[in-house]
Amino acid sequence: MTTLVTVLKSGGRYDARWVDRLQRGARQSIPSLDRVVCLSDLPVVLPGVETIPLRHDWPAWWAKFEAFRPEVGDDLTILCDLDTVFSGDASAIAEDGSAAMEDYFLKGRLSTALMRWHSADYADLYETFEAEPERWMKPGSCGAVPNSVHGDQVVVDHLLRRSGRLPAFLQQRHPGLLDFYDREKTDQGPIIIFIGDSKPDKAPASLQTLWYGPNDGARESHGSPALV
Repeated sequence: MTTLVTVLKSGGRYDARWVDRLQRGARQSIPSLDRVVCLSDLPVVLPGVETIPLRHDWPAWWAKFEAFRPEVGDDLTILCDLDTVFSGDASAIAEDGSAAMEDYFLKGRLSTALMRWHSADYADLYETFEAEPERWMKPGSCGAVPNSVHGDQVVVDHLLRRSGRLPAFLQQRHPGLLDFYDREKTDQGPIIIFIGDSKPDKAPASLQTLWYGPNDGARESHGSPALV
């Protein structure tokens, strides 16, 4: 079983529509995908998405640590940020072997924007963070990390590096699989990663059309019909 996991934490700019667009794109681009799971503190009800409640009230990106709960994933688990756009055949993301995206700004360091692992291989990441969340959320808990905001990926990188389990980077394992969004490039993908303030809903019309998909009325509606 291959499961894609994403996290929707309340209080930010994302809502259930982002989950829907992600799962539709992922299912079209990853033929072997069996399940899509959304970890959330919101009552998300979407066709094709299994919603699992967040267990902790960890703020912002720290909620992503719950993706490593052993009961959440499957034989192969893919963690994917909500602001990811699929534009073509991304079947390689579901190939065998743990891997993670290399951080855009910090070469040689892991990013949790896109990761994959087997079964409960990384359950200890959740268990370690759960035991002392205040410690790990404190800047400096992982030593000096130049030019980086202290967040979940800093801690994940630190814990995996400390145990000698830093996975291969996706950019080296699967060249051409992902692109970092560039407004000047017209042909990107098949997985487009948005960094910082750039988001799919602010991208050029051609990419927005790809992301929204057919029959998505969100461009005209400010409601959130997928929340009940």
